[in-house]
Amino acid sequence: MSNHVETTRAQVLTEARKWLETPYQHQASLCQVGCDCLGLVRGVWRSIYGSEPFKVPAYNVHWAETGEDETLLLAAKEYLMVLPLAEAMPGDVLLFRFSSHHVAKHCAILSAPQRIIHAYSGHCVSETSLTPWWQRRIAAAFQFSK
Repeated sequence: MSNHVETTRAQVLTEARKWLETPYQHQASLCQVGCDCLGLVRGVWRSIYGSEPFKVPAYNVHWAETGEDETLLLAAKEYLMVLPLAEAMPGDVLLFRFSSHHVAKHCAILSAPQRIIHAYSGHCVSETSLTPWWQRRIAAAFQFSK
């Protein structure tokens, strides 16, 4: 494993932890002001790489329940490096499906073997356990890589 990858994972965790306690705000991406799960990942990206690779279009709260397009999964595949789930390490991004018949719609940053940092409605950015409930819903794993 290259030093660049390890440095990036460490940078991801350092930056993600700066976002802890940021209030949940749909479509936002400002540390300690407001963000949603995607906003957290976008903010970490900006901290590491600078500007975002594209402007995220507006999306409603129920965007994933209204279609079959794997928008989040396809974007992650475009801008992050796909990893086998067994190889995911702290500092990597996990995507989740809330049920088998829905598209991937939630993302988090793995912070320890059984912990994630994420933002979700009604809560601030938090570091929580990667419980069996969450584990069963993992759709894919990615590594920040340019």
